[in-house]
Amino acid sequence: MNPTPAAQTAADFKADLERLLGLKTVTYKYNLSKDELFDEAIKNDRGRVRKDGGSNEQKCYPTKLGVKGPLVYYTDPDCTGRRVKDTYAVCWPEVADVMWWKDDVQRYDPEKYQGLLKRVVEHLNQKKASLYVKDVFMGADPEFSIPYRFVGEYATHAMFAHNMFPKDLKGVKDVAARRWTMLNAPSFVCVPERDGCRSECAVIIDIKNKICLVAGRMDYCGVVKKTIFTVGNYLLPLDGRLSMHCSANVGPKGDGAILFGLSGTGKTTLSADPDRRLIGDDETIWSDIGLCNLEDGCYAKLIDLNKEAEPVIAAALSKAGTIIENVPPPKGKRMEECDPQELDLTDKSITENTRFSYPLSANPNVMPNAQGPHPETIVLLTADAFGVLPPVAVLDAEQVMYHFVSGFTAKLAGTEVGVTEPKAAFSACFGAPFMAHKPSVYAKLLGEKMRKHKARCILLNTGWSGGAYGVGKRISIKDTRALLNAALRGDLDAGKVEYEKHPTLNLRMPKSCPGVDAKILNPRNTWSDKAAYDAAATKLRDMFKKNFADKGFAALGIQEVM
Repeated sequence: MNPTPAAQTAADFKADLERLLGLKTVTYKYNLSKDELFDEAIKNDRGRVRKDGGSNEQKCYPTKLGVKGPLVYYTDPDCTGRRVKDTYAVCWPEVADVMWWKDDVQRYDPEKYQGLLKRVVEHLNQKKASLYVKDVFMGADPEFSIPYRFVGEYATHAMFAHNMFPKDLKGVKDVAARRWTMLNAPSFVCVPERDGCRSECAVIIDIKNKICLVAGRMDYCGVVKKTIFTVGNYLLPLDGRLSMHCSANVGPKGDGAILFGLSGTGKTTLSADPDRRLIGDDETIWSDIGLCNLEDGCYAKLIDLNKEAEPVIAAALSKAGTIIENVPPPKGKRMEECDPQELDLTDKSITENTRFSYPLSANPNVMPNAQGPHPETIVLLTADAFGVLPPVAVLDAEQVMYHFVSGFTAKLAGTEVGVTEPKAAFSACFGAPFMAHKPSVYAKLLGEKMRKHKARCILLNTGWSGGAYGVGKRISIKDTRALLNAALRGDLDAGKVEYEKHPTLNLRMPKSCPGVDAKILNPRNTWSDKAAYDAAATKLRDMFKKNFADKGFAALGIQEVM
């Protein structure tokens, strides 16, 4: 009697995992539904949730909505975000000169890695671990989608993979040969002296064998997402596809746009426009046929969420299948008694990086198959807390490359009492930690695609005007949206508006824009102390120049434009 297709699939994946990793005495829970994973997470996901807590504490809870509402999950207290200093790639000879080695992705000795992988597998075999398996894809286009198999100890992570990635994608070729596998073992404890890592946990990308190893209490959900996106940022540019840390949407006339930006610059908020259809809010591909989301879900920050300004995200808090991460229950209440809308989204007692994961379908205005046309407009977002950059500047080709590899924003220095001096942040390609090639690889592809498809580019400042933080005011969302919409319509294109050049920053600033007070378009006009503005502009320019020199961008073929 021939086995059923489902039984044959199960037999195949078990054989694959034994062959690839050596897993033999474990049991699997394969491709469970979200409802099943919800129950499994509450029942079985155990680990540390308090600094002084044990390693067998409950990590997941329901709200009063039960399985019809969100799953609330608590990470290890040392892993409330990505531990970038514990993120590595195996330094095989074939990738040693290709990878962009940096603090966010460090070299891992191949011999040490093989020993560590073997010990992790032996650990799981010896404890006869129960592992959750979820087969998904990175990328909504079957032409280049990368098969991705999650294998791990936490049902929460399998549920997260289900939320965040396309499932059952038809037409993907050579699935087995092209598949990447993540082995995620939070119960394992690394020994740095033995294993060659920095601490008791490590995330290691093995390009040669298509493996992502998560060893130790690296249980922040974002690791399941960002690790495979780093892989995509390595593989996709090799075929001429530009992988981008950006949001993307499409206007009523079929005009595509992409918005790059670091955290806090407005990338998610500005792309969620009721008059434009969303492609995605975080990870996008620009290929020969247009734009495509790499995800099937959103992983949004929750801290200080304004429910009136972002009603779609607020509504998703109460939806079945949503995962809420590191938000405590209201004081005096058990989570099981709490309605999701009662949660205090200003509560930073666990972390400022509170998050939640929900399906892309929770947004009612998404492009079919999360795909769209080539972009007509490219937006580089920055939130300049120095109050120096203009609200909008129109960039030429060389300036696009320069500002793209600079990836600038400026934010408050931190939470230390009395510290209000803004702090510059530069992150190449607006996502340096996840870029596996040197920045010039992505910049070159961006420039080629912009020229081919005649895309315009603006630098849009969502930060301060009239002075730095503490003196000036944040540029209003009304003005920012008016400037963005004008750029999307082409109102700021050459020939349609007059420009003036910033004498220090060499930026073209429109002299007018519909719906915006012309006075704010030149930031110097908004400062009462003009000399102070000039000094601040010179200081910011010098920060750009220093970052450019320190990163060696000139040697990578990027032209200095300041």
